[in-house]
Amino acid sequence: MEAYLVTDRRLASEEFLPRLVRRACEAGVDRIQIREKDLGGRALMRLVREIAESVEGSRATLFVNDRVDVALAASAHGVHVGRSGLPPDVVRRVAGEELVIGASAHSLEEAIEAQEKGADYVFVGPVFPTVSKAVFGEPLGLSKLEVIVRRLRIPVYAIGGITPERLGSLRPLPLTGVAMISAFVSAPSVADLVRQIHGASWR
Repeated sequence: MEAYLVTDRRLASEEFLPRLVRRACEAGVDRIQIREKDLGGRALMRLVREIAESVEGSRATLFVNDRVDVALAASAHGVHVGRSGLPPDVVRRVAGEELVIGASAHSLEEAIEAQEKGADYVFVGPVFPTVSKAVFGEPLGLSKLEVIVRRLRIPVYAIGGITPERLGSLRPLPLTGVAMISAFVSAPSVADLVRQIHGASWR
């Protein structure tokens, strides 16, 4: 199961965030998304380029949330669009095949729509209760998540309230991976967390 780190400077300070990403890259994290919606283009570009230095030479791929322009200018691997951002088909017209495109979905209908509009993968959640995703309503739970995963042809990452203790409950599902925000920030050992995610696999 792949490990996907999503950043949040409200939880990890600007000083701590680069260290966190560096530790995650050293531990073998698979994907990193810079999700700092409050930053303007110039500040975001500076942060993405700083993070890219840690990603270079590692197995990780780097994504920027919503800002297609910053992702292209910073030579990121991809862009992840939320429900309020540009739809994947529009992003594809802008970026061509240069970027991997991820999209967020909070229901089966939204996940299918993202797939039909050309998303390369989707985040599905929140799966479990979590403060950071409370705005999206009640958590989906495992049964609804399973229905979505089995209906889609593209990779699915579970997000929302994912903790090390809950990885076992996700193991039976054909997920590509899990996306975590606070779990990375609070992990006593980022390396141990990444190893635990990689081990939580049905394969």
